[in-house]
Amino acid sequence: MTTMTETSARFREFKMPDVGEGLTEAEILKWFVQPGDTVTDGQVVCEVETAKAAVELPIPFDGVVHELRFPEGTTVDVGQVIIAIDVAPGSGDAPAPAAAAPAQEPVETPEAEAEPKGRTPVLVGYGVAETSTKRRPRKGASAAPEAAAVAAAVQAELNGHAAPAPASAPAPAPASVPAQAGAQGGGRPLAKPPVRKLAKDLGIDLATVVPTGKDGIITREDVHAAAAPVAEAPAAVASPAAPEAPAAAVPAAAPDSARETRIPVKGVRKAIAQAMVGSAFTAPHVTEFVTVDVTRTMKLVAELKEDKDMAGVRVNPLLIIAKALLVAIKRNPEVNAAWDEANQEIVQKHYVNLGIAAATPRGLIVPNIKDAHDQTLPQLAASLGELVSTARDGKTSPAAMAGGTVTITNVGVFGVDTGTPILNPGESAILAVGAIKLQPWVHKGKVKPRQVTTLALSFDHRLVDGELGSKVLADVAAILEQPKRLITWA
Repeated sequence: MTTMTETSARFREFKMPDVGEGLTEAEILKWFVQPGDTVTDGQVVCEVETAKAAVELPIPFDGVVHELRFPEGTTVDVGQVIIAIDVAPGSGDAPAPAAAAPAQEPVETPEAEAEPKGRTPVLVGYGVAETSTKRRPRKGASAAPEAAAVAAAVQAELNGHAAPAPASAPAPAPASVPAQAGAQGGGRPLAKPPVRKLAKDLGIDLATVVPTGKDGIITREDVHAAAAPVAEAPAAVASPAAPEAPAAAVPAAAPDSARETRIPVKGVRKAIAQAMVGSAFTAPHVTEFVTVDVTRTMKLVAELKEDKDMAGVRVNPLLIIAKALLVAIKRNPEVNAAWDEANQEIVQKHYVNLGIAAATPRGLIVPNIKDAHDQTLPQLAASLGELVSTARDGKTSPAAMAGGTVTITNVGVFGVDTGTPILNPGESAILAVGAIKLQPWVHKGKVKPRQVTTLALSFDHRLVDGELGSKVLADVAAILEQPKRLITWA
């Protein structure tokens, strides 16, 4: 017989780690192991999605998987145990391993049904454990039934159905309802939450529905069957003796699932929403625009593609635009800063972590190139290529998205002229690049077809005045118009 101490030493639990900077939860995307599988120290056991990226989690010890605590698709708080490992599998009998149970639709039971002994479930988690301590009845115990009735009414309202009628004035049951319809033994009808919602949408009182499901559970078909006679029946004629009653509100039609799809907001999408709302309503945004002739830049891109020093790296207009922004920041270093609200300070950054907004299947992410200001053009090209490929594969780490100072978003790849980009939280500026198009342009006194684009620079007006923001944007445009300034201004 295994003792409690031996059992505790035999099984080791692995908790959800904080895989990012201060993240509080992560969703389990996929399990790579099942109960009974042998694992080794450092082996990846699951993939989780945080508010920033998808991350693979390695197990830090050897053993045999005993239990998966959560199924795929579950959002788990940091610090919760997600897997148990048997680190001494040959030392005796162990409880049968249990796979992560798939999430099931809960069935609501009557309130009168007894709960198992132990802790009682409440709205969040469980209440205190049941103890043997006895308490004297308080004075005024006769008020307990009234309090219970009020509590039942409130709980019924929270659950989305009408509160029970007072005991002093019970509502007469409809004559057409069979005796076996409704709740059993005077309790609440048995039905799953989706069925209750359907009944509410159709205006059907579950107490009047005859259940056909197992153990007296009301099914969707039961609700539809109860709704059919209501829809076909002619309007009831009011009794002559009864006063005319106001018309009842027509219940809203049930939503058509074929016309709408509801997607849970979580993971990267949830983080994007929170970050964008926080940025838009915290930093006073100002956006300036400039349209520029980039014909010479496009010629430079074509020449660099043939340069042997750029072999093996991707050369595109974004590379030159990124280098132009870095030069503009070098000429106007005050733009590379952050606002410290807590200390009421402006933090000047003497380095540039250049963020590149990337669209991925999981949503928008902004990884950044660390110390981009120190990189040569070939190095910057290699960093851009690695950043984009990693983002597309969904392998960007949280560390790669932390600490950015300024960002570029290339909306031109979608054929868009430009936009008013929202600052990445904690950064001072973001440059939007529009599509490069062949347009009529006055060049050397004549109208000629030239390759033209529109740039938009959004900046935090707490940090960046209009003059400074205008200088940065004008410098970027000037470099793209005359790329030789990359040499003369560098």
